[in-house]
Amino acid sequence: MDATFDYGDKVRVIKNIRNDGTFMGSNRGALLIRRGSVGYIKGVGKFLQDQVIYQVHFIEQGCTVGCRESELGAIDAPWVERLFERGDNVITQKSLSSAGKIVVSAGDSGTILGLESNQPPLFYRVSFKRINGLETNSWLIPETILTLDETKPSIVAIEMGRLGC
Repeated sequence: MDATFDYGDKVRVIKNIRNDGTFMGSNRGALLIRRGSVGYIKGVGKFLQDQVIYQVHFIEQGCTVGCRESELGAIDAPWVERLFERGDNVITQKSLSSAGKIVVSAGDSGTILGLESNQPPLFYRVSFKRINGLETNSWLIPETILTLDETKPSIVAIEMGRLGC
């Protein structure tokens, strides 16, 4: 098992990195590094003789975090930037209707459940408060009509407050 990256390589995190309990000063499950962050390889090691683990220094965040190879990508690999992550609270800029009925009004707040497309235009599955007897109220919504809801802390914002980097 050979390492893909080497000391000094610039890499991008392709998945959110959460504390698995090995990062001191941060709660287990807390977000350490957000998807898309860029860092530099500081060291390479192995875990249980079958996983390559990289020490990645994130200058912007001011910390070094252990990352699995599957969590990293080459800096020159294609990358689709996105505005929101699972758990972010968002507000719609337009009303949405289904079968002629408004199901989400402009200004309604919802929670991102996940990304439904990996190529532009990006669509998110967003959950809203149930209304009018709807069994569920989650919809595919284009990124272009969503903004971050600054009045509610997102999961990421709460966890970044606990970050011990």
